Amino acid sequence: QVQVVESGGGLVQAGGSLKLSCAASGRILRINAMNWWRRAPGKQRELVAVISSGGSANYADSVKGRFTISRDNAKNSTYLQMNGLKPEDTAVYYCSAQVVVVGTGRSDSYWGQGTQVTVSS
Repeated sequence: QVQVVESGGGLVQAGGSLKLSCAASGRILRINAMNWWRRAPGKQRELVAVISSGGSANYADSVKGRFTISRDNAKNSTYLQMNGLKPEDTAVYYCSAQVVVVGTGRSDSYWGQGTQVTVSS
């Protein structure tokens, strides 16, 4: 009923920047929180940034001051601007959206397939 697609990953040198995009589509009545997560090799999944429907944002300590989350409610999209990238930011980045599906009245999480970010030293 709902699809979530990320884009924008790639290979970048340390100190560089990337911007990830995430778009949700389908039978969407409303999107509450939208989140960016990452999973590095051999590590647990980490919540990187969260943005509410009203635009309030929170970040993991590891990315504060370097990453900025934003969203465009009209496009059902969220973005993650990543500056000052470090090799330890290398991971697969996932987007999730808390979506109220048309006709259900229920909020469920929908996930994208992930996009690889690799930061070389």
